[in-house]
Amino acid sequence: MDGPAAADLLAVAREAAHAGAEVLLPRFGRERATGAKSSPTDAVSAADLASEHAIRAVLAARRPDDGILGEEGTGDVPGTSGLRWVVDPLDGTVNYLYGVPQWCVSIAVESAERTLAAVVYDPLRDEAFCAVADGEATVDGEPLTGSGCDDVGRALVATGFGYESDVRRRQAAVVARVLPAVRDIRRAGSAALDLAWVAAGRLDAYYERGVKPWDVAAGLLVCERAGLGVRRLAAADGAPAGVLVGPPALLEALAALVA
Repeated sequence: MDGPAAADLLAVAREAAHAGAEVLLPRFGRERATGAKSSPTDAVSAADLASEHAIRAVLAARRPDDGILGEEGTGDVPGTSGLRWVVDPLDGTVNYLYGVPQWCVSIAVESAERTLAAVVYDPLRDEAFCAVADGEATVDGEPLTGSGCDDVGRALVATGFGYESDVRRRQAAVVARVLPAVRDIRRAGSAALDLAWVAAGRLDAYYERGVKPWDVAAGLLVCERAGLGVRRLAAADGAPAGVLVGPPALLEALAALVA
């Protein structure tokens, strides 16, 4: 690729993710929500903002000409280099606030054409799920290979739910259709970590509607480089657009269930 090497970008992403995690870890389970975003149940905390500030400080020092898109939206700018960092400083905020150990920091960098490098960092388990566009997916340096499941009935499927009640009502109807057809459903609360676990083979597949770019940008690249198929779900019947990830052999059958 032209411009900075993917390995160099990944090194910056990892440094930034660790900077965010250093802010989050001491406050885990002790923080309180300071407000809400899309709905009263979509919490934001001072920890989210502090983590994003730490991440932005690293990116400003290492990649000052790049753009940044962050979940908290504090001073997003287009940049001048043609690259943009997509940052979720704390994915799984509700889990974090309740002391549930299922949250992470998610960082990806993309050009106009594709995602170039990504890391999903789980601070509690000290696991860094990483990928570059033309390389393999890894966790702490070890190669990742996604599930090879080829039978929907044996698939362990992860999903997530939106914060608006009307969206949840539609999502509940889809779960009612999916659950009898698969091994089981998991809803852990962090889209980025769900994707990382699918890439690691800890889950067979994942789908969710209403996800934002910062929720999935890093995790989708990790899944792709782990050999999984990725399909975008178009908005339908009042439900927002989304993503479906899983073994290529399962995508058609899963899409029929979740469409």
